Amino acid sequence: MDIIARLGMQVPVIQAPMAGVSTPALAAAVSNAGGLGSLGLAAMTPEQAAAAMAETRRLTARSYGVNLFCHQPLRRDPAAEARWLDRLAPHFARFGATPPAALADAYPSTLESDALLDQVLAAAPALVTFHFGLPRPDQIAALRARGCLLGATATSLAEGDRIRDAGLDLIVAQGWQAGGHRGIFDPDGPDERLDTLGLLQQLLPLGLPVVAAGAIMDADDSRRALEAGAAAVQCGTAFLLAPEAATTPAHRAALARGDTAMTRAISGRPARSCTNDFTAIPDRESPGYPVTYAAGKALNAAALARGVTSYGAQWAGTGCARAVARPAAETVAALAP
Repeated sequence: MDIIARLGMQVPVIQAPMAGVSTPALAAAVSNAGGLGSLGLAAMTPEQAAAAMAETRRLTARSYGVNLFCHQPLRRDPAAEARWLDRLAPHFARFGATPPAALADAYPSTLESDALLDQVLAAAPALVTFHFGLPRPDQIAALRARGCLLGATATSLAEGDRIRDAGLDLIVAQGWQAGGHRGIFDPDGPDERLDTLGLLQQLLPLGLPVVAAGAIMDADDSRRALEAGAAAVQCGTAFLLAPEAATTPAHRAALARGDTAMTRAISGRPARSCTNDFTAIPDRESPGYPVTYAAGKALNAAALARGVTSYGAQWAGTGCARAVARPAAETVAALAP
């Protein structure tokens, strides 16, 4: 039985698990329309994650997925963090604020903590995917025992090899065009910056189902990916204007400009955002994820307090100007090949 049938999907469209933007209402609407809705749990507390999964289950009887971050724990460098805060100080000053005295490591990796994973095990969603790396073997075994299908993001053939060797069920091929955090395992390692279809071709010989992610905005894009061998497509930016998404008004407005940039300045890891005042900050010497994100969130809060919305994490892929404001179910239909 192929992966689409195992997930109970009628349409080979997976909604990307966009942390901070995907909601139970969005995930359920996509699943109810025959695709697979997803929740990004990485920015949630365990209690928030449990509530989000329970609400999604209340809203749909169909399968849904969740995503967890598996980044290597950051080796803290207080001097580098201080330099970064100094670099941001003029931006804080613009809003009559000062940088925080210290940066918090707010988002523990699944490799460090089982707190989020325990909630996932209790809810047992149909699909659990991983970003930035792979979980521990014991965590994989625990999810398997609960009947979850497992996948992870790859940005290269080497990462795809590791996903296959770990025994996961599918690979998400994240092309360079994709919005949000790049799933590269080592953010300081080499990056070929392959586009979605080029990466897909490298990963298909591994023998696992491959989901194409990046610049999938309409049925023609889906058709090209599926004809090239993808088992399904994963789309995030296409859903950002849905009423069910938690996209802010400023983020929604930024999509229409169509300009994006890959930057580490916001979070400390490469991520594609709509261009704004934050993406214009040089990202060299960013102290790493997630402490850089703590600085970014503090700066955005200072800006918002003065009515300025151009320091947010307005994640989006290169096709963002093609996003259409419509209910999520209509977007699923528009993406169907």
